[in-house]
Amino acid sequence: MAGCRGSLCCCCRWCCCCGERETRTPEELTILGETQEEEDEILPRKDYESLDYDRCINDPYLEVLETMDNKKGRRYEVVKWMVVFAIGVCTGLVGLFVDFFVRLFTQLKFGVVQTSVEECSQKGCLALSLLELLGFNLTFVFLASLLVLIEPVAAGSGIPEVKCYLNGVKVPGIVRLRTLLCKVLGVLFSVAGGLFVGKEGPMIHSGSVVGAGLPQFQSISLRKIQFNFPYFRSDRDKRDFVSAGAAAGVAAAFGAPIGGTLFSLEEGSSFWNQGLNHTPRITLGVPYLLFCSMSATFTLNFFRSGIQFGSWGSFQLPGLLNFGEFKCSDSDKKCHLWTAMDLGFFVVMGVIGGLLGATFNCLNKRLAKYRMRNVHPKPKLVRVLESLLVSLVTTVVVFVASMVLGECRQMSSSSQIGNDSFQLQVTEDVNSSIKTFFCPNDTYNDMATLFFNPQESAILQLFHQDGTFSPVTLASFFILYFLLACWTYGVSVPSGLFVPSLLCGAAFGRLVANVLKSYIGLGHIYSGTFALIGAAAFLGGVVRMTISLTVILIESTNEITYGLPIMVTLMVAKWTGDFFNKGIYDIHVGLRGVPLLEWETEVEMDKLRASDIMEPNLTYVYPHTRIQSLVSILRTTVHHAFPVVTENRGNEKEFMKGNQLISNNIKFKKSSILTRAGEQRKRSQSMKSYPSSELRNMCDEHIASEEPAEKEDLLQQMLERRYTPYPNLYPDQSPSEDWTMEERFRPLTFHGLILRSQLVTLLVRGVCYSESQSSASQPRLSYAEMAEDYPRYPDIHDLDLTLLNPRMIVDVTPYMNPSPFTVSPNTHVSQVFNLFRTMGLRHLPVVNAVGEIVGIVTRHNLTSEFLQARLRQHYQTI
Repeated sequence: MAGCRGSLCCCCRWCCCCGERETRTPEELTILGETQEEEDEILPRKDYESLDYDRCINDPYLEVLETMDNKKGRRYEVVKWMVVFAIGVCTGLVGLFVDFFVRLFTQLKFGVVQTSVEECSQKGCLALSLLELLGFNLTFVFLASLLVLIEPVAAGSGIPEVKCYLNGVKVPGIVRLRTLLCKVLGVLFSVAGGLFVGKEGPMIHSGSVVGAGLPQFQSISLRKIQFNFPYFRSDRDKRDFVSAGAAAGVAAAFGAPIGGTLFSLEEGSSFWNQGLNHTPRITLGVPYLLFCSMSATFTLNFFRSGIQFGSWGSFQLPGLLNFGEFKCSDSDKKCHLWTAMDLGFFVVMGVIGGLLGATFNCLNKRLAKYRMRNVHPKPKLVRVLESLLVSLVTTVVVFVASMVLGECRQMSSSSQIGNDSFQLQVTEDVNSSIKTFFCPNDTYNDMATLFFNPQESAILQLFHQDGTFSPVTLASFFILYFLLACWTYGVSVPSGLFVPSLLCGAAFGRLVANVLKSYIGLGHIYSGTFALIGAAAFLGGVVRMTISLTVILIESTNEITYGLPIMVTLMVAKWTGDFFNKGIYDIHVGLRGVPLLEWETEVEMDKLRASDIMEPNLTYVYPHTRIQSLVSILRTTVHHAFPVVTENRGNEKEFMKGNQLISNNIKFKKSSILTRAGEQRKRSQSMKSYPSSELRNMCDEHIASEEPAEKEDLLQQMLERRYTPYPNLYPDQSPSEDWTMEERFRPLTFHGLILRSQLVTLLVRGVCYSESQSSASQPRLSYAEMAEDYPRYPDIHDLDLTLLNPRMIVDVTPYMNPSPFTVSPNTHVSQVFNLFRTMGLRHLPVVNAVGEIVGIVTRHNLTSEFLQARLRQHYQTI
């Protein structure tokens, strides 16, 4: 930010073209009105760049379109389908790898500990069993923390980061190969280490990384991996495949391809409004997303079923987490999965789940703030020590709670004879995971059964266990798990939140079912249904998802009749939680200071216009600019796009004398104006819109004239009759922060937008011409050459440009986007917001009625905090 020249917003120090924020102290932010609540202090913010989702339709791109025929179009579609299929298969294989080693390490750990506990229960050496369990857990967690030190962005579930990426914000390192490796290895160690985390959430991040990297056929981590693959070389294409990878990750985690598709639309995509009157708008298309999800699901299902059952092709295990079949016992004639009367209980559970979720999010937010202030600024070793502390406390609590709080309950007859009454599609009967720790024969420890099993097995216990769990055990388990899961989410290990939330909510639901059965006497209640509804209520209260989560749970249960109660519960939980705070992912996005755009603006924001929120202080380039000016602009600013403009001033004919550069720019401006006006004249007889009604007669005279020089003078008089002369500054001089306000805001005719990466590419490849030559002699670059360095374009500060003559001229007009989206200064903010968000823009020029650029709108200008600040200024001026 130090090199940014006069182009930072006066309120929040946000670069108008690059979308990057300069860090301010909390005191400064309070003065600027960005702190709404006293306890909700603004934390230090990092600089984030935006992504270029808008298509740049320049001359190289048009040349590609001209050569595109039906054969090439079909080939492109075939390649896209093949890439989508490959993303799904690779994501499924990643899930298989994680699941295999998590099972391996977990079975090893629990096998050793169980043997030790059984022996030491009689010998009185339970402390040794605790030390063995601590040894396993601390070792695994230590390895997971080390992997996060290698790639810090691998911590957490990755869903907030993926959501930011799809919203148009570039989070550094989010889709790198090194991130994938650290994420995959780290999550299997953290889950095997006994932390209250899940492996399903990180699968979404892993699928997104696969989707981002596989179509590129290259890696920054392994620089030798590089193939000449000419397709999908833009942020726009990468976004689509990242969305497909996220859908594949959900599908592999839950065996829910439809739910994965909806998750990618609801939670990830920036281009789907949740209102009922809007439909998804994703370039890749829903069929591609669904196909990718299906590929991931069946790849994982095929290999898991073959490995665990030895029956290849049986497809018995669709996802990493399977809820099994919900079915009442044949001996219980009064049992029903759910009845109409139960809907009232489900609504109440939804309200309680929303309250619990809001409490969870509030506590976790405070913990995250504490970590950002007191843990993260310290040496990285402190983060490892915090992870080890969490692991130590969790292990001790689990062991002591199982020994002290667990109740020895009599096994049911079905448990003793192994009756498979529920027909579960899992590798073994649920009752085989019952733990008899610290209990005599023919009894089991209900607390140990929940704590000393993998979390997926504990969920199945709560959903399908034929035995019972005492209310005290369920309440104690819920409280302990709630607090430890809240503390764990945010430590420096890869961690998911789906399974911990489901397990915590299932305990809550099972507790409700026990109370209704034992104390109210409702004998028709099926405990598994209430456990499922409790899991949905708590998970919905934490993450605030509705449609996609409903479909995910329905697909996981394989029971369509649960659709209505799950949907009602999730909606009530979301409404209740939203009354207090945001979802957990949105909270962590906000804590990172990411300029995430909401679904829509508030109604009162329409009191503002584009001119109220735009950045008027611009850094621009001319159609023909010397190399020394371009290098100076690129090295002294951090903007990622520059308007291409020409100046409107008097006496241009005098400037043209003896200066080829100025002459080329003025000729380009006049030819551009005449061309556009002539085209509009052909479309309509009214010439009121661009650039002025007077041009209609001018165009008629220009077409019939045989003396263009005189008519150019007449055109110049009409265009500039209202402008006063300005200082003699033109393309030989770069924009300077020493300019006066009159110089800085002089009229500029807008011709297009060019990206920093495009300018750097032109300089690297020597695209220029000398002053003694015509611009037609400048070398031309193809679309493939312009995108060859994507996504790692050279840095202007690392380039050796000594071989280039600084007096050479670059014609940027063939490579600029001549027709970007623009808005009028009088456009309402809601219209600006909808256009910016729906089209996935990074820069939105504000152009007046005569074709002059008066400002530019970026992502920051549309964030809720910025709009609120401008609205307060608006009220003060009334």
